[in-house]
Amino acid sequence: MIMKYFRNKLSNWLSPPKQQATQKRMYAAANTSRSSAWGQSNTSADSELNTSLRTLRTKSRALVRDASYAKRAKVIIVNNIVGMGIGLQAQVGTSRGELNKRINDDIEAAWTTWTDKNNCHTGGTLHFNDMERMAMGQVFEAGEVFIRKHYRTFDNSAKIPFTLEIIEAERICDEYQPGTSLPENVIKMGIETNKYGKPVAYWIRELHPGELRHSMTATDRVDRVSADQIIHLRIIDRQPQTRGEPWLHTAVSKLNDMDGYSEAEIVAARGAACYMGIIESSDMDSFAETEVDGTQVIDREPGLTQKLLPGEKYTDVSPNRPNPNMDPFMRLMLREVAAGVGCSYESISRDYSQSNYSSSRLALIDDRDLWRTLQQWFIRNLRTVIHREWLQQAVLSRAIQSISIDTYAQAPEKFEKVRFKPRGWSWVDPTKEVEAYKEAIRAGFMTVGEVISLTGGGRDIEDVLQERKQELEMMAEAGLKFDTEYKEEKQVEKITGPMEDEDKNVNKNKPERIVSIMGRRDL
Repeated sequence: MIMKYFRNKLSNWLSPPKQQATQKRMYAAANTSRSSAWGQSNTSADSELNTSLRTLRTKSRALVRDASYAKRAKVIIVNNIVGMGIGLQAQVGTSRGELNKRINDDIEAAWTTWTDKNNCHTGGTLHFNDMERMAMGQVFEAGEVFIRKHYRTFDNSAKIPFTLEIIEAERICDEYQPGTSLPENVIKMGIETNKYGKPVAYWIRELHPGELRHSMTATDRVDRVSADQIIHLRIIDRQPQTRGEPWLHTAVSKLNDMDGYSEAEIVAARGAACYMGIIESSDMDSFAETEVDGTQVIDREPGLTQKLLPGEKYTDVSPNRPNPNMDPFMRLMLREVAAGVGCSYESISRDYSQSNYSSSRLALIDDRDLWRTLQQWFIRNLRTVIHREWLQQAVLSRAIQSISIDTYAQAPEKFEKVRFKPRGWSWVDPTKEVEAYKEAIRAGFMTVGEVISLTGGGRDIEDVLQERKQELEMMAEAGLKFDTEYKEEKQVEKITGPMEDEDKNVNKNKPERIVSIMGRRDL
């Protein structure tokens, strides 16, 4: 044992053991190599936007202006989130828990009047629903939009001193820095914030930097506007994030490449459509016509056989266009663009040749989940804010006679209760979906109002029942019977069951209540 111990010592002294390689604890994705092309900047959201926002916005606007798929993506976003406009239904209640019809009708009537372009827009050119669509379009195209609230009228006939001004992102003075330092506040990309990142003021140019200057009075003056007068509509991905990014920022390069590639293919196809040839000759004399610049050209006509001179050889030039691989390649590129924008390939391309009914329906359902999420974001950040401010000005200006100023001042949140009605979508498969919704209503999983809001295009149950009541009254006055009325009678019997003669008087109120939902006037 002693000899073995000394042998090991001598062996270690002559050839020391190799040191173990240093072990690295990291994710495989965090390992870098020479072939890696990852950008590894560790900057904040504002630092990244400060260097890139203006270029991204310029490229995004150029694509929406010139590229068909970019414009189509903007139309899809605006149509599905805003549609024809988000409706409003006042929900002011009474002390008994019922809706106060008189006050609610007055609020809705005053709102309808105010949404006229001469009442709600500073320029008098945009109806409120048009402003909604424009605001959403600017959020998609430029990443953000600014809406300034003016507490005054711009038309003599307007009663409510509250108007809105749409301000594009370029009017925010990105490069502005005050001459003197501001205590505790900082200005980042034209927005003044406190130390917590909350906006305090916006530095806004009087005119758009690219606006036409027709007179010497046009100035580049920058105004400091308090944050309580501005609605800054954008989606925040990182906090703090002072500005918004265009929704096309991940697809800008792909869309530009697609436009360049398709243009090159079109040029090649136009060349292929013009059949041409080359004649090689060793003889200086030729029967070709000599042009002014000295070139010799032979005109070719359909059905004509041209005889060449001795020593001449004809070579046909026929480019291989159109390219048969262009269609699948462009579909592949467009799928990536659709993923970056947030909508399905079928919606942005209107190409349903590569999908069946099931896959298209799954894509449509996924799209609608996104649209509903964005609708609620739009309502929270724009419509709710505007409604609160508008209602206050409407009450103070006595535009709503049924609400006194004293009553409103005691509990403004009571009168601010409202239900917004975003657009819904029609049936994908009416035969199956209508039956499925009927079963869900019978089982208590859904309500009739919920189904109407999902499929009625922004309508609600009160609108539908009121229209149905008027329709049935018109039918009764005209003495007409329709097939729908017969089916509704059968539907009531299916839900309530046939009534026995002795129970008719006892259960008189129950059938009337159920029939009012189904649309039947009497049994």
